[in-house]
Amino acid sequence: MRQTFTIFLVLFVNLQMYSQSKENYLKNNRYNVTSDFNFPQNDFKIIGFGAYHGSAKTEQTEMALLRSLTKDGTLKYYLPETDFSIGHYFNEYLKTGDTILLRDLVTYYGIRVPQDKSIETYNKWKEIKQLNDQLPASNKLTVVGIDLLVSYKHTVKHLLEILAAKAHTQNTVQEIVTMIEKDTTDFSPDYDSYAKKVLKNFVVNYEKKPALLTPYIRDTFAFKHIIKNIKRTFEEYDNGQFRENTIYENYTHLSSLYQFTEKPQFVRFGFFHLEKEKEGNNTSFFAKLIENNTYKREEIITVIGFLTKSRVLWDTIYDKQGNYESFTTEGDYGIGDYEKECFLGIENLKKASFSDITLFRLNKDNTPFADGKPDLIEIVMPGEKSNGDLVKGKSTTDFMDYAVLISNSKANTPIEEMGTKKAID
Repeated sequence: MRQTFTIFLVLFVNLQMYSQSKENYLKNNRYNVTSDFNFPQNDFKIIGFGAYHGSAKTEQTEMALLRSLTKDGTLKYYLPETDFSIGHYFNEYLKTGDTILLRDLVTYYGIRVPQDKSIETYNKWKEIKQLNDQLPASNKLTVVGIDLLVSYKHTVKHLLEILAAKAHTQNTVQEIVTMIEKDTTDFSPDYDSYAKKVLKNFVVNYEKKPALLTPYIRDTFAFKHIIKNIKRTFEEYDNGQFRENTIYENYTHLSSLYQFTEKPQFVRFGFFHLEKEKEGNNTSFFAKLIENNTYKREEIITVIGFLTKSRVLWDTIYDKQGNYESFTTEGDYGIGDYEKECFLGIENLKKASFSDITLFRLNKDNTPFADGKPDLIEIVMPGEKSNGDLVKGKSTTDFMDYAVLISNSKANTPIEEMGTKKAID
């Protein structure tokens, strides 16, 4: 009995020492993101930022990172969690400042992540435009969408821009023109929508007789890339690995146009896509970049955001006709700091935090976060199945380089509330 107690005591003391060493390390490697700061590294090929969706200060955190990383012209491309054509029109917004276009883009961008179909996302893009306007011409950011198609609306609009006007009279192209003019379809790729049927007809006819359209294609690279991504939506694509493969393949294909390997990018996706290590057999976009030797591990920087004392947008409620009614928020489930759902080791971040947005560098040579424990990756859910077995024996730094603790954040507000008293409050 005494021997058992002694072993337990030694383990307890060692655990306390390790926990304390992590806390001390964090205190020595922290940055206040709420004030002007310089991101500690600029020697990367690609940097990604992600967090749980739906909280207002997540957008503030992203803007702080962008401001820091554009000071010396480090970044060249901005890759949001969206598809190629929506990315194309975000570039148009950055040039024109058309806020009607911006609201439309945020609405369709938010189909993939409804919590980001928000006023906060809209305002972030306005800040990105202000930032971009201030940058020298040689350092301005270009938006590139690499994700799976989320809607056909901007895709077909983009196609018609690429095709010279004379091509618009051809039958299958005319069907697209008519569909856009009527604007009575939902442009969904997720079922056999009218838009999908029109596009299947267009693609089949183009591939049978490409010579009919080829003389009228003004941007062959973009046209073929769009066709390839439309065809992907004709497959059974409702699984995570299909999407990760699409993201990776789009990235590598577009790199031939944009020279990604020579021009650093900032990626804003949900955090799983940015993890540098597999969770079980689930391979993220960033892990694929490493596995396929696109970049060395140290050339990729992952920054993951964590929430505490915060709320997130949860449900956006519509009536049976699809008209907006209201929304709900959460401050327990959905933030990763709750007794029934929390990130392992988040307490160390909370103890070391010294502002509402504190950045911690985890990848220094003397880091205690390379200890074979999945702090900040394993989600602890008592009595429920989590990702513990998938990440067992792996270290925090296998997955990420920086953590950001975001505190006292309000939930996002749906874009439908724009101009209402709730949005003003």
